[in-house]
Amino acid sequence: MECKKAFNLLFCLLTLFLTISIAMSDNQKSEEQAKASNEGTVQIVYMERTSDEDPESTHIQTLASVLGSEEAAKSAILYSYKHTVNGFSAKLTPEQVDALSKMPGVLQVMPSQKLHLHKGAGLSSLS
Repeated sequence: MECKKAFNLLFCLLTLFLTISIAMSDNQKSEEQAKASNEGTVQIVYMERTSDEDPESTHIQTLASVLGSEEAAKSAILYSYKHTVNGFSAKLTPEQVDALSKMPGVLQVMPSQKLHLHKGAGLSSLS
């Protein structure tokens, strides 16, 4: 009988510990998501190509209309794409992404992603 009580107590403690761990993990994820939302995430902004204007100037002007000034836009742009595609990357909040998506000349705004090459059995000799 004592063994059964000890087992039930241990089971209850483990269940409580697991519940607290899950709640803390969910809370930490929520805090990280809120922080990322306030700080912004790196986005790639694809734009229509214009032949009559410098692409980088267009990038700055477009972003300045959302951020409020050319200085803010210049400091926010991480990279301007001018050769193969027309666009730029910048750290943007969800609200800024929404506003940019509605701008004339903006084709698409999408999160920057890091892609990793999968090393299969046949590819391991290449590295």
